[in-house]
Amino acid sequence: MALGPMLYAQTDSLGDQSAEAVRTQSIEEVLQSVAMNNPELKSLIQSTEAAQLQLKTDNMPEDPTVEYSSFYSRNTTGQSGSELVVSQGFDFPTLYATRSRQNKLSSASLESGLDVERRRILLEAKTVCMDIIMYRQLGELLDMQSGIAEEMLELFQKRYETGDATALELNKIKMELMNVATEVADNRAALSAADNTLRAMNGDVELVFDADFYPLAEDVADPQAAMEEYISGNAAIISAETAAQAAQKQVSLDRQGWIPKIEIGYRRNTAIREAEHGFLVGGSIPLFSNSRKVRMAKAQSVSAHNRLAMAKARAQAEASSFIADIRETKAALDAYDEPLMRETLSLLKEAVEGGQISVIDYFVEASNIYTNLSNCITLQNRYQKLLAQLYVNQL
Repeated sequence: MALGPMLYAQTDSLGDQSAEAVRTQSIEEVLQSVAMNNPELKSLIQSTEAAQLQLKTDNMPEDPTVEYSSFYSRNTTGQSGSELVVSQGFDFPTLYATRSRQNKLSSASLESGLDVERRRILLEAKTVCMDIIMYRQLGELLDMQSGIAEEMLELFQKRYETGDATALELNKIKMELMNVATEVADNRAALSAADNTLRAMNGDVELVFDADFYPLAEDVADPQAAMEEYISGNAAIISAETAAQAAQKQVSLDRQGWIPKIEIGYRRNTAIREAEHGFLVGGSIPLFSNSRKVRMAKAQSVSAHNRLAMAKARAQAEASSFIADIRETKAALDAYDEPLMRETLSLLKEAVEGGQISVIDYFVEASNIYTNLSNCITLQNRYQKLLAQLYVNQL
């Protein structure tokens, strides 16, 4: 998604478009919708555009001035004379050229700053989508757990009535159902909250994301290349670089601040019998207004370069951290054998139904398996989020 005039043009027409509900299983389509409808992003775009217009305004010549004076004399009836002065002040031409180059750098820094915020918002939206997928997967697991418990309750209710099961076994199944019901309610509440968050990020335009699986994500085969991509495309670094260049250009601009301002104009004086015409030429010497400006600009330039160094160091540390976490999370994920765990659950169910193990033993073993399956789902969510953070520059 590119920045600049195209993005601004999109926002200009948003007010005239009637937003339509979006239903999709694609995270990319969700992000496109959020990019168009997010209120915070709209506000940031407008603020950036206003700041860029202000830069252009600051490099315009001063407004022309018009002065008119009327003179009166004791020996003359009515007006004895008048004076009209029309003048225009402007900076030395080289200042406009230098300021224009500095403004281009400042404008580029503003756009890069906007890109930082845009990626932050889209990454947040993508994270919410991943949480929605996780809650749906956990919901499927809880539904399976609840379904098995209900089947066992029905079976052992009959056995209890015939004297083949104890009240303890029956109560254990009922307590298991109560625990699962609580977890189901909590998971549904979390899923609803995530759905509402996504809708709010979409400018309160209805957005239904009903996927229950993650898009295919490739492993980080070349960590060094991934780190270089993260750093080279980091919008915060790009913004800091252009800001440092703009600050350096400001030093050059302020060094020219000693050049006098120029004022030219036209003067017309009228007396009783005749009028006099002439030109006005003047200027102002910045003896005091430019005092210490160069020193201030140099300090700001040093500060901007320090922020650039900090941004690069931060990006390097973030990329290293993401890659290390991805490796550890992937290793933990590889330790889980989900098909084996689901097969074991089926075998345990058959064993308890066949009387080979007790209900107590079944729930002890099944509880561990459900915990591992839940951990596997949570780890997968963490893994996908880490990949999203590492490749945030692709948003």
